[in-house]
Amino acid sequence: MQTVSRMQTANSPRTVVVTGAGTGIGRATAHAFAAEGAHVVAVGRRPEPLAETAAYDPSRITPLTADITAEDGPATVVRTALDRYGRLDVLVNNAAVVTPQSLRTYTRPAAETQLATNLIAPVLLTQAALPALEDSRGVIVNVSTSVGQRGWPGNSLYAAGKAALEVLTRGWAVELAPLGIRVAAVAPGAIDTPIGDHAGYTPEQRAAIRAWQLEHTPLGRVGQPQEVAWAITQLACPQAAFITGVVLPVDGGAVVA
Repeated sequence: MQTVSRMQTANSPRTVVVTGAGTGIGRATAHAFAAEGAHVVAVGRRPEPLAETAAYDPSRITPLTADITAEDGPATVVRTALDRYGRLDVLVNNAAVVTPQSLRTYTRPAAETQLATNLIAPVLLTQAALPALEDSRGVIVNVSTSVGQRGWPGNSLYAAGKAALEVLTRGWAVELAPLGIRVAAVAPGAIDTPIGDHAGYTPEQRAAIRAWQLEHTPLGRVGQPQEVAWAITQLACPQAAFITGVVLPVDGGAVVA
């Protein structure tokens, strides 16, 4: 796989890959990077939401319908970024799924689906992106969850997969530092996204989850996707060049309450 030389001018726009970019935090992140002048490859499974994401700035955002859990998914994502823009500077591992199941009700397919998307796919996509990120001395930003640092009754597998992503963040930060690659993560709390709708929760279940989240959020409100996107862009910006291995909560104080 061919990557761009480090000799490429530093004034060239950065290229950012954002997974799970069709809605919520992913869409807001794609928009935030595009607003900064970056080129964005917005990755997701459904073409219609991706088209809506790209409509924000078609000259900056390329939608890519791809399944990052597929065997050829990671290579497809990286190849698209390099073929379209010639470089890859930032990888945002945001895509995630959640199911309305608990320890008593998990099936093997449901458990494997969550871990395939939330944990294994980020590992393999990051692996595929390493040559390009090394060439650009790039940044990886993983999207975790604040409940990965505490208990989430009835949804422990989602929290466990995200907690594992935080462990990977710290490990990769040390492992990849000699290559000039920084690694960080954000841990959102209660954020106004449609992930609960996509999970198949009933309205009653969604209301109960939201009430539990608000009860454990000192600032007493739900966050917005744009607030998480801001944190992601700040961790990835050149001015953050001495920050690596950090997991930044964006949760209204939930993790310390």
